[in-house]
Amino acid sequence: MSTSPPPEQPVAPEASRERWRQVRDHLNRSRFELTRSAAAGHAPREFAPGGRLLARRHWIPAAPVPLDRVRLRWQEPAPAAPIDGRRPELDAVLPRRADGTPYETYADAVGGLARPRLFENRGCYRLLEVAEDAAVPTLTFGRGRYFDVIDTCEAAAHEYAAAALSAPGGPGPEAGATPFRDVVGDPTDLARRPVLAAVSTLAVRHDRRTGTAEFVLHWRDPAKVASGGGLFQVMPAGMFQASHDAPWNEANDFDLWRSVVRELSEELLGGGEDYGSGTTPIDYDAWPFQRTLASARSAGTLRMYWLGLGVDPLTFVTDLLTVAVFDAELFDEVFARMVADNDEGHRVRLDDGTGHATGIPFTAEQVERLADREPMQPAGAALLQLAWHHRGVLLNRRSEQR
Repeated sequence: MSTSPPPEQPVAPEASRERWRQVRDHLNRSRFELTRSAAAGHAPREFAPGGRLLARRHWIPAAPVPLDRVRLRWQEPAPAAPIDGRRPELDAVLPRRADGTPYETYADAVGGLARPRLFENRGCYRLLEVAEDAAVPTLTFGRGRYFDVIDTCEAAAHEYAAAALSAPGGPGPEAGATPFRDVVGDPTDLARRPVLAAVSTLAVRHDRRTGTAEFVLHWRDPAKVASGGGLFQVMPAGMFQASHDAPWNEANDFDLWRSVVRELSEELLGGGEDYGSGTTPIDYDAWPFQRTLASARSAGTLRMYWLGLGVDPLTFVTDLLTVAVFDAELFDEVFARMVADNDEGHRVRLDDGTGHATGIPFTAEQVERLADREPMQPAGAALLQLAWHHRGVLLNRRSEQR
């Protein structure tokens, strides 16, 4: 006589929360190794040059594009995404509250059990489409919310980390161990899930007199940020979003240049995120910092470029890749009081024996070290590799391009 197996006993609420914390800690400690494992599950043709960031072919231009040539479009209303953070496949990722009920979303769990310093469900610009046949890079956006990143991207990474913990020493999670990732399918399919993009900018100080260049590097503190903690990243980097949820900011801040300017102020100078735009839109033309940088762009002492976009193979986070090349004199004037620490982590510097180093030398050795061997966020690694490949254009040394 056959008997059916006994039903699985529900995990006690406290045990489920403790297990969740263990996996979350493993994720933050092991993002680099987990990302490499996740990347191994994709074919080489799916990656941007350098092999760290997933990208469709038309997402990466053949040469740097001046930022003012990138076109943004708005679509309203944004279409519903079939995959979101409330899928039943995520039930196993969600711990239980003291009363035995599960947290509704991954963001709820993060907020209740591992709340970082920065954690606010603000509006974001949701990436809907990247035109495939446009004469210039053309991106379409609609409305989204920041917790869409947490509920899908961080949840998918948590699921992967849990599966990896259950199969230590293997090449990766076993088949069927990551049902949410299986449902998402192609991470570059922008119609399948809500995609909230970050803008990652490689800030370069270029000394025309000596021909040398440096770039600014960030370490993201997992105690301060909800995504990408424990990794190096270019700086500044931040979500593409309005400065405040007040409705008048949606159109006023829907601009890549303005987003980069705000992030430069916040991350390099320690400026706050309160621009008073809860009561009135930012007057960018009247903001001295923005005026200085805009004048520098006109004079050619600051050059802004678009290098494309791509998707993190572990978290599915999407980054828009830009480069800001400052002439050394301008950089030293504008960032004379550059901060060492900010709300998301700290700036990384190499000791050059003079005490004057801004950041990391922009050399083949440092690019290779960070992109290939150090625990760096895939978007930053890809951006460094692309920038080095195009250094002749970016640094106005076309004869060195090869």
